[in-house]
Amino acid sequence: MREIVIGKNESNQRLDKFIIKYMPDAGKGFVYKMIRKKNITLNDKKCEGNEILNAGDIVKLWLADDTINKFSQKKTESVKRIIPESMKLKPLYEDQDIAVFNKPAGLLSQKAKPGDISVNEIFIDYMMSAGELSEDGLKTFKPSICNRLDRNTSGLIICGKSLHGLQTMAEALKDRTVHKDYIAFVSGVVREGGSLKGYLAKDEKTNKVKIKTSISGRDADAPIDVKSFDYIETEYKPLWTDGKKSILMVRLITGKTHQIRAHLAFIGHPIIGDMKYGDGEGAGRQLLHAYRLTMPDGKCFEAELPEDMKWELGNPEAFGDLPSRI
Repeated sequence: MREIVIGKNESNQRLDKFIIKYMPDAGKGFVYKMIRKKNITLNDKKCEGNEILNAGDIVKLWLADDTINKFSQKKTESVKRIIPESMKLKPLYEDQDIAVFNKPAGLLSQKAKPGDISVNEIFIDYMMSAGELSEDGLKTFKPSICNRLDRNTSGLIICGKSLHGLQTMAEALKDRTVHKDYIAFVSGVVREGGSLKGYLAKDEKTNKVKIKTSISGRDADAPIDVKSFDYIETEYKPLWTDGKKSILMVRLITGKTHQIRAHLAFIGHPIIGDMKYGDGEGAGRQLLHAYRLTMPDGKCFEAELPEDMKWELGNPEAFGDLPSRI
């Protein structure tokens, strides 16, 4: 028999889903059979599997250790040995449920292939180093990012430390009660702000998105069905211009893949350094920075401009009173 005490990271989920995570090789049929036969109990009582777990609940597996071990063979990924010290990040803010990091440009939000190191792996390493997560704990709960940034976009990213944190942030992002403001360096002169509305669809073959102001039938240039297009909305206001380039504060009303980059390019002001939607000249990456996050409870986090964006301004005097306008 094995006794499992439910912690905060395992709470607020169904019992059957927890057991399937704990014994991933068992299969759903076996798990439900053991529940019916009372070989799995919750707080020493017969259960159905649809109960929502709370911290402090006790789940008992009335199975042989060999059986439990056999069905728990999937190994959790060890991250402590693969994160170089130079890549580790410290949170700008954290509480029991979330942490907020300032992601540098060049770092993936989530890994694209097994050998990648992303914010997810760095975050898990941080929690393990702080003693807030164990290898065993990763069997039933994996902390992860709540919002994504493109590899070459820098700035604020939210990570969920607990299941409650992930669920709360997912709901807030869906309801658009988390406000996300970016600073973008763009080509051309922008003297007035505006609100951009349209529709966006992603071409998986090119990993680029296409924007239309309206949709009907099929796209004339690329045969993308209208059902593939999502409504998007982007607000922006100018902060500074030197007559050749401008600095914008951009607020995402919706949040879709490459939305800011494609939307600004669509109106003739591509982000400086953007290889996909601009000419890629003038910088080593798209000069886009997730500058500010305003949470539903009013908490506000800001991430200082990275050095490459400061250097793009050339003379620091060019900043003028920019900070006071943000």
